[in-house]
Amino acid sequence: MAKKRTRPNLRSWLVIALVACAFVALNRAAPLPSRVRELTRLEFDAALAEGRVVQPVLRVIDREEGSTRLVGELTTGEKTADGKEATTEFIVPLVPGENEELMATLHTRGIPVKVVEKRAALSPFMVQLLFFLLMIGAFYWLFARRMGGDGGPFGFGKSRAKVLNGKEDKKKVTFADVAGIDEAREEVQEIVEFLKKPDDFRKLGGRIPKGVLLVGPPGTGKTLLAKAIAGEAQVPFFAISGSDFEEMFVGVGASRMRDMFAEAKKRAPCIVFIDEIDSIGQKRTGAGALGGSHAYEQTLNTMLVEMDGFEPNEGVIVIAATNRPDTLDSALLRPGRFDRQVNVELPTLKGRTEILNLHGKRIKFAPDADLSRVARGTPGFSGADLANLLNEAALLATRKKLDGVDMATLEEARDKVLWGRERKSAGYSRRDREITAWHESGHALLQLLVKNADPLHKVTIIPRGRALGATMALPEHDVLNHTQSYFLSELVILCGGRIAEKMFTGELSTGAAQDIRQATEIARQMVCTYGMSETFGFQAFREPNSFSAAELPPAFSEETSRAIDAEVSQLIARAYAEAEKLLNDNKDKLSKLAHALLEKETMDGKDVEDLLKEDDSTPQETEAAE
Repeated sequence: MAKKRTRPNLRSWLVIALVACAFVALNRAAPLPSRVRELTRLEFDAALAEGRVVQPVLRVIDREEGSTRLVGELTTGEKTADGKEATTEFIVPLVPGENEELMATLHTRGIPVKVVEKRAALSPFMVQLLFFLLMIGAFYWLFARRMGGDGGPFGFGKSRAKVLNGKEDKKKVTFADVAGIDEAREEVQEIVEFLKKPDDFRKLGGRIPKGVLLVGPPGTGKTLLAKAIAGEAQVPFFAISGSDFEEMFVGVGASRMRDMFAEAKKRAPCIVFIDEIDSIGQKRTGAGALGGSHAYEQTLNTMLVEMDGFEPNEGVIVIAATNRPDTLDSALLRPGRFDRQVNVELPTLKGRTEILNLHGKRIKFAPDADLSRVARGTPGFSGADLANLLNEAALLATRKKLDGVDMATLEEARDKVLWGRERKSAGYSRRDREITAWHESGHALLQLLVKNADPLHKVTIIPRGRALGATMALPEHDVLNHTQSYFLSELVILCGGRIAEKMFTGELSTGAAQDIRQATEIARQMVCTYGMSETFGFQAFREPNSFSAAELPPAFSEETSRAIDAEVSQLIARAYAEAEKLLNDNKDKLSKLAHALLEKETMDGKDVEDLLKEDDSTPQETEAAE
């Protein structure tokens, strides 16, 4: 198929012509070069008498200016690098009435004179006019075409929303491409029905919501759900990100917002989708307050008026997505604007199975691959995480040169997504391997001994990500609520690595840095957020934030802050003592597990249980201190 030839843009040719004309005009009107000397009549006569005038000489007649001048070369009395006489150009203005005498003198000395009539050049006015036109053309080309789009010289305020026509889009997304969020899909089905048959809703006086806010963690399918609504309704779909409204110029965001709604009203019924709306919909603090921003507030105010202001806004449904609904301004969430909030939560076991089956249609699997088993082992995964897992499995199977993705590759891909890729070539010393083996054995043993903990999945001393080893635990089912005993058990398990290291080496190392951070964070959430403290009970304490005007003055006193710190320290100290007691009581099992890890490097949870049951068929279990 022959490649289609594109015709040059007329504006481009115009700019090129203006540049060329200005170059010629400026070249002709340029001042004399520095090597040209303008001589008086007396200086010329002296040079002529000394014989320094080089033949021939030109007599230039400029009829436009009414002037005549001699142009030629004369020697300077100096030598060039190659030993020749150095010369320079000269110009001698001629006075009317004296030309004949000078011409006769030159003729007597044998210097021929050639008469040249200068062509008419551009006047200074024309040069200035061309330069001005050139500047106008350059400004228009740079700003209007490059920065303003097709909106003319002042196109900064034009909307950057991408418009997709639902009827003509061949790759449109429908509800068949959405899985794992059945409740959210059913809730937005009403919007699709209204866009298809609006008269049926208006018969009984019903009013469709003007705005729908999709709220949920990242990767749960909020943007995909909005595309599916447009694909099912077959209406124009305006897609834009919240950050596209902001520019370096104040007022651009508000102008783009008005332009976008004006275009949407022309194509109603339609859908306007604003992704990451929290970038322009944050709570207004006032321009004079700490953290206030007058520019983004203009954009937000314009959006509030466009959604529910004086002018009617029929047939334009605004769908927005965010994972930070707590930061949005309350005026956005009132009825008449975002009337409805749809929670797009992390998928359940059934939803994860559906998502894996949906994304798995394009992947070739081995006979032993079981996606339902993968779904059971991935609680807390979002739809994007599951899609990434299958993609990583396909890439791993390709590197292994397999005919299909088998179950072992799926589990390896899951572990890679959760805890990072194995770094078998890390090359650390035997001493480091022994310390890591004891550290991970301490975590793994407590994972089995402590009640209310998640089942042990795998323990390894092969580096993963930034860690030298990893102890992996996976819940047996989806957990919506965690109890106090669960958090106390987690604190005990996190302390096990440091204690086991100290039992082996007799000193402390940096290997427990991540465990310390996680334990401190869990204990502080128990006290400040979940009300799981004997001292404070049913209270919550927000952490002070120096960037928020709402947090000044602090939410609690200095005495309360010291008491919180003391309670956090007490929780961690009790967990540390409990972990130390359990590991001392089972030191032989700890040592046996550490030596097995040094030999095998990686052990499944079942392998660890079988190893420890050889000495004691019933593992010791105890509840974490509460």
